[in-house]
Amino acid sequence: MSYFPAFLQLEDKKILLVGGGAIAAEKLEKLLEFSKEITIVAREVGTEVRVMAAEHCLTLLPRAYREREALLYDIVVVATDTVDLHRKIFEETRSSRVLVNSVDDTRYCDFIFPSYVKQGDLTVAFSTSGASPAFAKHIRRWFEETLPTGVDAFLDQMKALRNELPKGKERMKKFDAMAREFVEKYFRR
Repeated sequence: MSYFPAFLQLEDKKILLVGGGAIAAEKLEKLLEFSKEITIVAREVGTEVRVMAAEHCLTLLPRAYREREALLYDIVVVATDTVDLHRKIFEETRSSRVLVNSVDDTRYCDFIFPSYVKQGDLTVAFSTSGASPAFAKHIRRWFEETLPTGVDAFLDQMKALRNELPKGKERMKKFDAMAREFVEKYFRR
């Protein structure tokens, strides 16, 4: 089954990252683009995770995961080599509203990390529902090369206009015309 594409507001959401190795570092790097409310728990913490935790004033707990600890968080990302731990954390959270991502094991996932491009307020995500993350990565790279510079400035302009112009049909027409003009200028071949 495919995953529903949704963009979550992570502000004020408590995130737990279980793991401290290279894969945990990759996930942490992505999460940091959207939140700083992250706690990391891992017996062994690699240099990359340790540096990011210090640079962004994250909570780093250099110890093993404790039973039912996931229930204290809104979102949990499990990035370890221990499949039993992935399963255990997923099962612990089934009667709660905690969303779990179990890296490289969709059996224990409520959500997956898409490959994405972020430029200012524009975020475009690519997913194969776990079938081929490599394919999603290559499509993302192609899109990144296609995306013109200046998208973030255009969106900043649109955001300012949203605050200046009254809601209604005229505002919608103006926004639609501006967006169409931008897309035709930079994306039409």
